[in-house]
Amino acid sequence: MSNDRSYLGALQDYYARHRALPSYASIGQLLGLRSKSSVAALVARMKLAGYLESTPDRRLAPTKRFFARPLATGTVRAGLPDAVDDDSQADTVTLDDYLIERPSQTVLVRVKGDSMIDAGIFEGDLVVVEKRAAAQKGDIVVAIVDNQFTLKRLDLESGSFVLRPENPAYPVIRPEGALEIFGVMVGLVRKL
Repeated sequence: MSNDRSYLGALQDYYARHRALPSYASIGQLLGLRSKSSVAALVARMKLAGYLESTPDRRLAPTKRFFARPLATGTVRAGLPDAVDDDSQADTVTLDDYLIERPSQTVLVRVKGDSMIDAGIFEGDLVVVEKRAAAQKGDIVVAIVDNQFTLKRLDLESGSFVLRPENPAYPVIRPEGALEIFGVMVGLVRKL
């Protein structure tokens, strides 16, 4: 199965570049497999392991497990260095499973501006927002104020909800009219 791991990695890299899986013949060329039977046996093993499936028109398609990434068994310190256990039998995680509990109610919103930098949210980040009309004090929310969307921390001030930025250069937003909550931030994605 150790060769199968490297074959799976090559197929994942191919999918990342082309957003499709190669044909059986192309799999042989990509992986250096010389016979059709070796490709068929590999595909059968990948299907049995839950990485691939066949579509109704008999094309190969990735499964949810195909997109799972290894989760290191240990942690990594953000302070002094520490050994990391790179266990090949580690659990796997898909980002959707990790970040999204209610797919039908979840959207990704790209951040523009720097009013939330002290909360670690920067321009260009994607915030994972679960759409719901109710939120708690302290939640980071996407709110609608004067028909415009904003990302701020929900807070209470003199018994009224306000939207507090996480950057001292910006003022607290005290809505004069209705404050509508579009959703609550439940995660963050940043590509470095």
